[in-house]
Amino acid sequence: MTLAPLLAAPLAIQLHAIAALSLIPLTLVQLGRRKSGVWHRRVGWAWVILMAITAVSSFWIHGIRLFGPFSLIHILSVITLLTLVHAIHARRTGNMRGHRLGMLGVTAGWAGAGLFTLLPYRIMGQVVFGG
Repeated sequence: MTLAPLLAAPLAIQLHAIAALSLIPLTLVQLGRRKSGVWHRRVGWAWVILMAITAVSSFWIHGIRLFGPFSLIHILSVITLLTLVHAIHARRTGNMRGHRLGMLGVTAGWAGAGLFTLLPYRIMGQVVFGG
């Protein structure tokens, strides 16, 4: 394991990776604890902010170009942001099922995208498995 590829990456990639990696412990806390109360809300808001940073920062990452400077992963970023808004709105209107499904959907998308970053030619793949 070496941080060299990440430290050599552009700032947008570093911010994206730090925000995405910060989601790991928060996700474990949210999935493992009771789904109500002040701690769920506080950790949840931190999670939402980090997820939004992860999604928004992706728009400055252009390693794979399929549609101009963008790729299919950018569609996931748009879906993530829209789903976060939907899930927050669902919670505020008492739609707990919509909130739960929205947040679980965003979590699944984040986890899937995270696994994709571990491919050998990707920066995080090089960080975890070596150059």
